[in-house]
Amino acid sequence: MPLLLEGDEQEDMVRRYLWRGRLYAGYEAGALVAVCVVTEEDGSTVEIKNLAVHRDFRRRGFGRRMLLHVESAWPGRTIMLGTGETPSTLLFYHKCGYSYSHTIKNFFTDNYRSPIVEEGVRLRDMIYLHKKP
Repeated sequence: MPLLLEGDEQEDMVRRYLWRGRLYAGYEAGALVAVCVVTEEDGSTVEIKNLAVHRDFRRRGFGRRMLLHVESAWPGRTIMLGTGETPSTLLFYHKCGYSYSHTIKNFFTDNYRSPIVEEGVRLRDMIYLHKKP
């Protein structure tokens, strides 16, 4: 659970989707370095609910490899994911081939007990991205 909480800071939010998702794990020299939870939304769409890479292993390709693994595990499916409006995170997903889908206004302020701040940006809206087959 600790690594999942780096991708989604509120444990009860993680528990809402973890039970119905598939948990993927990435290892380096036997150490857990990346996790990803994917839920099947319908026959044509899956959603990445959580993608987290241990801070000591970031910017080394583990996140990109996890996305490639998920994409190969769900061939022919549209992959959706929601994230905050952190510029570096949006750029990462864009470089991985994901494009803007829609925004859920005030998602983080309405659904999380404490403010979430990433790279000095207080998260308010959930930005949904997608990658079509």
